Amino acid sequence: MNEARIISLGCRMNIAESERMRAMLAGERDLVVVNSCAVTGEALSQTRKAIRRARREYPAARLVVTGCAAEIDRAEIGAMDEVDALIGNAVKLDPRAWNVPADAPPTAPARTRAFIAVQNGCDHACTFCVIPQGRGASRSLTVAEVLQEVGNHLAVGAKEIVLTGVDLTSWGQDVANTPRLGTLVRAILDEFHQLTRLRLSSVDGIEIDGDLFDLLAHEPRVMPHLHLSLQHGADLILKRMKRRHLRRDAIDLVARLKALRPEVAIGADLIAGFPTEDADHHEANLAIIDDLDIVHAHIFPFSPRPGTPATRMPQVPRDVVKTRASDLRARAAARRAVWLEGLVGETLPVLAERDGTGYAPNYARVALPAASIAGDIIEVNVCKVWEGLLQ
Repeated sequence: MNEARIISLGCRMNIAESERMRAMLAGERDLVVVNSCAVTGEALSQTRKAIRRARREYPAARLVVTGCAAEIDRAEIGAMDEVDALIGNAVKLDPRAWNVPADAPPTAPARTRAFIAVQNGCDHACTFCVIPQGRGASRSLTVAEVLQEVGNHLAVGAKEIVLTGVDLTSWGQDVANTPRLGTLVRAILDEFHQLTRLRLSSVDGIEIDGDLFDLLAHEPRVMPHLHLSLQHGADLILKRMKRRHLRRDAIDLVARLKALRPEVAIGADLIAGFPTEDADHHEANLAIIDDLDIVHAHIFPFSPRPGTPATRMPQVPRDVVKTRASDLRARAAARRAVWLEGLVGETLPVLAERDGTGYAPNYARVALPAASIAGDIIEVNVCKVWEGLLQ
């Protein structure tokens, strides 16, 4: 191996951190890093599979695991024969943890979209979530630090900036004068007039401040794509999850936004089979997909995670959980198919990726001509939908 191999699992936060590790470890040889995820039992299973696959592919390399599984499931992951070492989540971006120079030179981004983690950790206590165990308390980069990172990525050719965080909309609560996320987004847009595409990763709708809402509704450089950390469509389940919003809050937010910017595409995380969920709760979960016009759905079958209150609640049988997750995926796929068909005939500016596809502003994935160059923004006249891709 001529350079370190970074395998990133899970959320966009991990993607952002993997890019920083790739730059930090430039020049390291015979090293494989698995940046793991442990948000669900299935995510932990995928982490174990990725570790075993990496060992088969790179039998002579040093294999190091970091990320949330290296914290939350440390004993289990550390006991795997394939693993040479664990590095804690809190220090994985510290060069000293890897014995590399602190002033290692930056490298060009591996993606045309740059993921910038502006916030880490979480101060909330959702009853199903282990992420605070893996990432600690909420902490934010300052505006100046974020602007520096954005400038660095733009300087090496990134065409789209994606702001990420474990609890992105809590950004600024630990910064002087406690600014809100809208302040940060506006500062980026004011500083970098050449930036034409700025996107947000998952947000907590109840924490969207007025300035951020105005930018989502009116600013063309902020992509028309809002992914909500929704989790469920039934109020009682939301309360048992200790979420801070109710169904009506999400419906009102999306209705207000779509009234001002009809083209905005809504995404959401939804959990199937949360403890105590009955048939009526499941129907409400299905209905929220249509009520919010969710076209980018992430469906998670509930899995109990160690140390969380939800593990002590009455559990839904596993076969029922799987069936309900399948129901949600089918409803979401049907809704998405209608949306994609509705885009046929439109002309969309698509940011070309390296795999022959790209993303439109609304996060629809589009197949591109073979000669397309990664990083170019290509005007595509959509003529059909094929296997989930616009063409």
